[in-house]
Amino acid sequence: MSDKPRNIVLDVNGIEVIYNHVILVLKGVSLQVPEGSIVALLGGNGAGKTTTLRAVSNLLAGERGQVTKGRIELRGERIENLSPAELVRRGVVQVMEGRHCFAHLTIEENLMTGAWTRKDRGEVAANLDKVYTYFPRLKTRRTSQAAYTSGGEQQMCAIGRALMANPSLVLLDEPSMGLAPQIVEEVFNIVQDLNRREKVTVLLAEQNTSMALRYADYGYIMESGRVVMDGAAADLASNEDVKEFYLGVGGAERKSFRDVKSYKRRKRWLA
Repeated sequence: MSDKPRNIVLDVNGIEVIYNHVILVLKGVSLQVPEGSIVALLGGNGAGKTTTLRAVSNLLAGERGQVTKGRIELRGERIENLSPAELVRRGVVQVMEGRHCFAHLTIEENLMTGAWTRKDRGEVAANLDKVYTYFPRLKTRRTSQAAYTSGGEQQMCAIGRALMANPSLVLLDEPSMGLAPQIVEEVFNIVQDLNRREKVTVLLAEQNTSMALRYADYGYIMESGRVVMDGAAADLASNEDVKEFYLGVGGAERKSFRDVKSYKRRKRWLA
């Protein structure tokens, strides 16, 4: 990221999340997403990435989860108690892990569901054309039922559906899951293009660390519900411990950053 100060779109400060009133999943997570950036939330399965996104978009209640401590602010305004629908109206849209397209609807019908909360109906058609510009494959398959399209096309449909809400912040959960490498690269290229040309800010949760760090500006690495390291994407990609634990480089037997004695944790969750 540039050293020049940037407006913070999303500020997550020391949040804890508990499921079923007893299971502590997030343990003081803090992160910031500057306007116009791509920020990657990295870590293995179960690290807390998806829970962090769901805390921001307020989708925890359906899984009996709740934010019990900390603050979540969108452009300086607390949003923990806003409904998911209200967050969408304010420009926050989440693309769920696993795509979750409506199987019985066509691609175009799926896309149009993303504009459900919009009142500027005259701009919706223009938005649809823009989505087709970024995803020409969707235009070709626009009359096909989503159930009969490929995984890559469904992922594109899920992202396109989010764009139909005219968001300023997109929460993108595991976009590479289940996709062939060439399709993953195509999807990431489109996300980067949307970020640069449409100024859409992106918070990306991803296990594919090497791919995410190629496209992100900044990254946070999570383990066991905590942020254990953060930094510019280029710095993380060149960090020897990150290479060893997350990029498959090196042969040591250590399994966690907690085993790296030289590593200085910031412990922002205690602040």
